[in-house]
Amino acid sequence: MTTKPTTPSNAADGRAKAVLVGVEIGRDANFDASLDELALLADSAGDIPVARVIARRKAPDAALYVGSGKADEIKSLVLMHQADAVLFDQSLSPGQQRNLERHIGVPVSDRTGLILEIFAARAKSHEGKLQVELAQLQYLATRLVRRWSHLERQAGSTGARGGPGEVQFELDRRMIDERIKMIKERLQKVKKQRATQRRARERNGVFKVSIVGYTNAGKSTLFNSLVKARSYAANQLFATLDTTTRELYLKDAQRTVSLSDTVGFIRDLPHKLVEAFQATLQEACDADLLLHVVDASSPTLEDQIREVDRVLSEIGAAQIPYILVYNKVDALASDQRPRQMQDVLERDAGVRAQRIFVSALTGEGLDLVRAQISTEVLGASIAVAGIVLSLEEQTVQLQSSAECSANPCPAFDAGALSPQG
Repeated sequence: MTTKPTTPSNAADGRAKAVLVGVEIGRDANFDASLDELALLADSAGDIPVARVIARRKAPDAALYVGSGKADEIKSLVLMHQADAVLFDQSLSPGQQRNLERHIGVPVSDRTGLILEIFAARAKSHEGKLQVELAQLQYLATRLVRRWSHLERQAGSTGARGGPGEVQFELDRRMIDERIKMIKERLQKVKKQRATQRRARERNGVFKVSIVGYTNAGKSTLFNSLVKARSYAANQLFATLDTTTRELYLKDAQRTVSLSDTVGFIRDLPHKLVEAFQATLQEACDADLLLHVVDASSPTLEDQIREVDRVLSEIGAAQIPYILVYNKVDALASDQRPRQMQDVLERDAGVRAQRIFVSALTGEGLDLVRAQISTEVLGASIAVAGIVLSLEEQTVQLQSSAECSANPCPAFDAGALSPQG
């Protein structure tokens, strides 16, 4: 195990101090040895990282995930720094989380719980709050036993099975199940409302563009710069959760498109969270074009691109045309800046994608983004016109064929081909 100290912090402002733990199981190519992203998540949740611990194991320990010896080392760090919590960069089972809390003596949270906590704090709209609550309840349902373990060993009354712990557990389980059912019904209504809105846009021939990307890549800043909006944007993970849609006028295309800013993705985004945010993520699925925003200054940008591609595939948006927008070029050193602000990137399986380097903060390169969106819009219009023309030609041919069947055409009249007698 490797222990890395962090900059001393003052928790006088009421923020909890946390020890960060990352565990590499086998040889994991996606393992973040720096724990920088976990530190950003902790900061976004209002915690102050005071120490970072890296452990490597062939397989997780069934009881404590890191094993008893490593758990003792984490406990020593908690005591040394007077930490209030321990945050794991991996997912823990309910039993492992419960055992670690008993062993270390402070609350323990895993990556999923931490992300859910951030989402709960950031959700502003009614829809966003419903989606977060659904994911939280689904997460809590597997951890109910933790709250009532002190009652489980109590004997029940004569003739009754179990004790008050079992009764309370069943009551909580039933309440959670009922609440989950009610939230799903409400979200289904929201989904239908969004579908109605999308159909209205389709009837009006509105070209739909959605901004997607890794969290903190600058999606909201790009959105604000393109449409002159004032959506909340900050240098933190999951600054915004709710989808915002505005009109964007494209001078080159001489038309208006709809531009939507969606929730950001992150490595190991809990599947239940993706499932809960289906109504919001549907904006990306129904788009005609995606702007995949990438943090050009991130040392892990390739991993972030792959993670966004993975989630897009999971929600059924992998085949939608896209433009790669490499943002934050203003944060690059002069020798790291691109020679060309726009080029074509060769991707997996020979796929070629337009790549544009921009600074959403300064506005550099945004004219190229608008121009490329215009090109895509005009290309789509030509393709649609071609399909319509093809359908019209087929219709004419079918009509002609039908007329000839009913009344033989002169060119194919059997009498016209007979020799004159």
